[in-house]
Amino acid sequence: MTTSIPLISQIRHRLATGPKSQPENSISLRIAVQLLVIVGIIATDVAIEEPLNLWAIPVSIVGATWSGCRRHHRNVPIKFCIAIGMLIALGAFFARLVGELNDTRVALAILLIHLQVLHSFDLPRRQDLGYSMVIGLILMGVAATLSQTLTFGPLVLVFLAIALPTLVLDYRSRLGLSQFRWRHKSGQPTQPPGSSGLNLKFLALSFIAIVALGLLIFALLPRLPGYQLRSFPVSAPLEMPEGQFDTSRVFNPGYVDGGKDGQSDTGSARGRSPRSGRGELSSTFYSGFDTQINQNLRGQMDPQIVMRVRSQARGFWRVVAFDEYTGQGWGISRNDKTYTLRRPWWTYQFRLLPPLTQAKTQEVVQSYTIVSQLPNLLPAMPWATEVYYPTEELAIDPEGTLRSPLELREGMTYTVISEVPYRDRAALSQAKTTYPKRIRDFYLQVPGDIQAKVRQKTEEILANPNRVAQNDKSLDSPYEKALFLAQYLKQNPLYKLQEAPPFLQDDEDLVEAFLFGYKESPPGNLVTGGYPDHFATVLTIMLRSIGIPARLVAGFEPGEFNPFTGLYIVRNTDAHAMAEVYFPEYGWFAFNPIPGMDLIPPSVEENQTFSALQAFWKWIAGWLPSPVTGALQTIFGAIIGVLVGSLRWFFNLFSQGWLGILLGLVSATAIAFLAWLGWEGWKTWRYRRWLTKLPIEEGLYQQMLQLLATKGYPKLAVQTPTEYSKAVGSHQSIDEAEVIDEISQTYVRWRYGGQPSNLAQLRQLVHNLKKAQLKSFKSRFKRPLRFKDSA
Repeated sequence: MTTSIPLISQIRHRLATGPKSQPENSISLRIAVQLLVIVGIIATDVAIEEPLNLWAIPVSIVGATWSGCRRHHRNVPIKFCIAIGMLIALGAFFARLVGELNDTRVALAILLIHLQVLHSFDLPRRQDLGYSMVIGLILMGVAATLSQTLTFGPLVLVFLAIALPTLVLDYRSRLGLSQFRWRHKSGQPTQPPGSSGLNLKFLALSFIAIVALGLLIFALLPRLPGYQLRSFPVSAPLEMPEGQFDTSRVFNPGYVDGGKDGQSDTGSARGRSPRSGRGELSSTFYSGFDTQINQNLRGQMDPQIVMRVRSQARGFWRVVAFDEYTGQGWGISRNDKTYTLRRPWWTYQFRLLPPLTQAKTQEVVQSYTIVSQLPNLLPAMPWATEVYYPTEELAIDPEGTLRSPLELREGMTYTVISEVPYRDRAALSQAKTTYPKRIRDFYLQVPGDIQAKVRQKTEEILANPNRVAQNDKSLDSPYEKALFLAQYLKQNPLYKLQEAPPFLQDDEDLVEAFLFGYKESPPGNLVTGGYPDHFATVLTIMLRSIGIPARLVAGFEPGEFNPFTGLYIVRNTDAHAMAEVYFPEYGWFAFNPIPGMDLIPPSVEENQTFSALQAFWKWIAGWLPSPVTGALQTIFGAIIGVLVGSLRWFFNLFSQGWLGILLGLVSATAIAFLAWLGWEGWKTWRYRRWLTKLPIEEGLYQQMLQLLATKGYPKLAVQTPTEYSKAVGSHQSIDEAEVIDEISQTYVRWRYGGQPSNLAQLRQLVHNLKKAQLKSFKSRFKRPLRFKDSA
């Protein structure tokens, strides 16, 4: 005990006599840093779309104000309280982390906010303010990874607008210039004492330049498909009582029996659409996402965003497939043959076995965030191999449809990894035509009363391909037949998209009515065609009638790509059906016969490397007249063609032997030399243009500094003009030193004393200095060369 007391006394003595840290006295810097933190907190709440952390703003303001007033005190009790508070925040972080192991971004952001609130009560030094600046920047980075809307964009601009003067104030504080007063050439202060002296014009130009450069880099940055991390976004776990997962049931609130006792599982009212017979379409929910489709419904959906998708490739978000045609819709004949999947308790990962295929495949990662309620069917690109989902169970039916125990609720997030097959037309055209029994039994069914009629119509179309367009491929393979029939339905003016096709009578078949006319057509006006999904149904049955296995598949178009967020915005009106055709050893491939849409759905064949630039150009082109758009496309196409051709020619040189390699190296050297000349010319032009904007006295002084800098004597930022002239004069001749001193003194009297200068004399002094420098340079090359005596 006695030995410990002197030790404690010694430690206390060293702490008391040690150098004290200097507090930061710049109020402007403290306010700017606090604004950065506030913007970071708001951005985090905007990104997660929940006001979880707004309480931190007033608390941190109180803490920053208190610490600013107490910056000259040691505040030891407060430091102990802060340490205890940080330990509590760490414990809360670990408690939250248990439920969010797969996506820890929100938990980490909340921890940072808690730490910043505690840290705001102890900000005496500039270094402490620097920590707060970094925390604000980290919060913006976390918010950027979480944000899925453009609401985050304005906050980025606000953060940048605050960060620029904050960095200037921080740098001035480091140089001890907090109370520096700028002066006009007349010598009078331009700002009151104690002002920050910020150059608003410079800050504004810097802001514009940074934003423009950032947008340019963002547009040109390639989007390469590749995930380096395997931790994917997933919602918090959703609990469901064990044994209550009815894998054969789909909750579509648009249908009359969309929920139990007139309510869906989320409490929303059930729909008005009957599952059979004539009726009205739901204005919100697509009727095709169920275990059966009633295609005798009429009406329109009101556009509404239903989900946002982040995907490595643009694709068709497949939801459900049907194998049984009912005459006025579709059903799933093996709805009770689903297979239940369970995941381990320690992970969100479900593993699936994709169909075997000889086609080349590419892994595509997709993350789905539900914006508006959807049925309990998971959209995904075919074919899913891994699903990261918050429930403990999933189900999959024989058609490859993924089913959830619960409806897809607003705010839910899940991730799917799919092995998407490439669509090789040549290989699929040569696929076998012998189908296994499991395919023949379920995907060739056609109602007997229309089979002969539809088959005859289909064979007539295939026998006369020139009725629609000249076909450059022989129709001797199922693939070419499917492709041509889809084109036929898309392009034939007889079959149009109808806004309100007639209802089907109880004994009327949809395919027959589509092809040959509705029984309830107005007198003298036979109506054919129908809704978009009717085109898919007709193509499917036509293919089946000639012995090609096909089924109906429903899902979402990719939606509208937002180049700023990197997300696809998907609406309920993007949902539609297509025909999927089976090719032995290759699997199922979709064909879209709907007019106005792509015949082949988007997939991994499309290059998405410069998707942001493509989307930006489409947005610009939408505002321009067609002639202007065509002219710009021609110009940019020519420029890109020349660049690509030049690069191809240059790289081809190195494959043409030694002569080609030599020519390539010479070309590279010449290009580098021309680039250097251009760069030097641009710098000279920029320097001269800058001089013309300066006052004459300032310009002449800067010319002197440039002359001396090229000679190896640059002026340091901390040197005054007088200090610089004395330092440089000691290394010059007497005449040059006098000229330098005279120019410097004239500049100082004008700049800080407001005294008028003799411009003619000043110009002559600079001219004399240039002559002296040139004379000194030439004298180096006029010295006689001396050789040693050969003897």
